[in-house]
Amino acid sequence: MAQGACVVQEEKTVPATPKLAQRIIKKYPNRRLYDTDTSAYITLAEVKQLVMEHKNLVVRDAKTGEDITRSILLQIILEEEAGGAPLFTEAVLSNIIRIYGQAMQGFMGSYLEKNVQLFTDMQTTMAEQSQSMTPEIWAQFMSAQSPMMQGLMGNYAEQSRSMFTQMQEKMQQQTEQMLGVLGLKR
Repeated sequence: MAQGACVVQEEKTVPATPKLAQRIIKKYPNRRLYDTDTSAYITLAEVKQLVMEHKNLVVRDAKTGEDITRSILLQIILEEEAGGAPLFTEAVLSNIIRIYGQAMQGFMGSYLEKNVQLFTDMQTTMAEQSQSMTPEIWAQFMSAQSPMMQGLMGNYAEQSRSMFTQMQEKMQQQTEQMLGVLGLKR
């Protein structure tokens, strides 16, 4: 199994397992992407569609066999960000860059992954429950003034805060253990 490969299921992202067929996309030096399942060249937009359809895929450099899935996914995000309705502000991107190389980098990755998963789960639940809603009711529900929406976002924020607090406590425990092992108790 390729390191870093993942399966995006309807409700959550989980590490890939050998039981699931993995779609292999090869990237050639001419920057073309080749889907080995369909025996055809595909575009980055088609790779994005596979991700949107929760397909288990891995992108490999055709020459070296190296897993470059993360690089391709980041390229898709870059194109989406340049497209007009960016998800990340400049401040968020700057803060993410500042985290690299810091002691909290590993924790932040886990924190972001869990929060994005929590948000995705919430979005899936809302979509399932809203199938009978008219567009007008849906628009009202999604408005910032909606008490229900404020409640949902409040719950999300509280869960995020709780996860961050747990992360801080765990880091403090690990630091104290490390200092104890080194004989440098506080």
